[in-house]
Amino acid sequence: MKLTKTLLATTALTVAAGAVAAQDMADSMTLVSWGGAYQASQDKAYAQPYAEMHPDVTISWDESSNEAVAKLRAMNEAGNITWDLVDVVASDAIRLCDEGLAMEYDPDELLAAAPDGTKASDDFGDLIVSDCYIPQIVYSTTVGYRTDLVGDTPPTEICALFDLDTYPGKRSLEKRPINNMEWALYCDGVAKAEIYDVLETPEGQDQALAKLDTIKDQVVWWSAGADTPQLLADGEVVMGSTYNGRLFSVIEEQDQPVGMLWDMQVFDLDGWIIPTGLSDEALARVKDFLYFATDTQRLADQAAYISYGPARESSAPLVGEHAELGIAMAPHMPTDPRNASNTLLYNYEFWADYRDDIDAKFQAWLAQ
Repeated sequence: MKLTKTLLATTALTVAAGAVAAQDMADSMTLVSWGGAYQASQDKAYAQPYAEMHPDVTISWDESSNEAVAKLRAMNEAGNITWDLVDVVASDAIRLCDEGLAMEYDPDELLAAAPDGTKASDDFGDLIVSDCYIPQIVYSTTVGYRTDLVGDTPPTEICALFDLDTYPGKRSLEKRPINNMEWALYCDGVAKAEIYDVLETPEGQDQALAKLDTIKDQVVWWSAGADTPQLLADGEVVMGSTYNGRLFSVIEEQDQPVGMLWDMQVFDLDGWIIPTGLSDEALARVKDFLYFATDTQRLADQAAYISYGPARESSAPLVGEHAELGIAMAPHMPTDPRNASNTLLYNYEFWADYRDDIDAKFQAWLAQ
């Protein structure tokens, strides 16, 4: 949506929010996100429009969301919070909230109502999974593959990851247990509904690692979301996991010979947390920005740049075409019925409780 079309409405929203006077707000913000296509969509959909409205405010980006928990812990211990707003996945938000490193908020005070007057708490609904979490999008981790390297029968199921006979070649997987452990158990015969019950036991964790052992010597481990799309584009891997928005970019925007496998895509949320310990001026600026950046139109605008579903129910009908490609974006959303026949909902509470222990076990396995 063009900036000129939204400026007047946005100004009215900011005033309606009861924002404090500009002189009482900080004149800069450091926003933390993930880099790549997702951060670019955030920048285009709401950071740039906000900066256009507030030319005296400097917005800078830090691409450290993958290390947000550890870095916020260190900042808190040092008594020096240098971030203003941090984009994290839901499980990390739960951990940060439990540790007092993220600020609790009232959604109906901080966030705009829907255009029809529906309260923010109802518009976001169950996606507000923590008292500290401000959801933005629904995304999935899924698998991409080289269409020219998989023969005449391209994969249709997640377990192709473990089928080195039918699909020989390198895989790329994220260098953490999340998603890999779930897929390994599923492809080792564990029913989808029982995955997390099995994974909470030492025996289940060992079972998942044993399944991953079967492909370990063929895996390229990634830490940044851009890695798998690049590895696929370069033909260095046959298939690999990454975020569905990254695959959309490499397929539709870069026109690479890559296909997307939706089977057992893992649904997850991404959103903001406000670090505790901000100055009054910094917090006032963050609140003003959030009121704008999470309203119904802005979340729908973001879908024009990346194939992630907006977290507000009122935003979905406003999702239109890609801002540059002119293609309808709804069919590229992970939540589209055609893509969601067999999905796994990321278990936020499980990973909030078990992440540290399973991380340690997974890293020890990697080092073997």
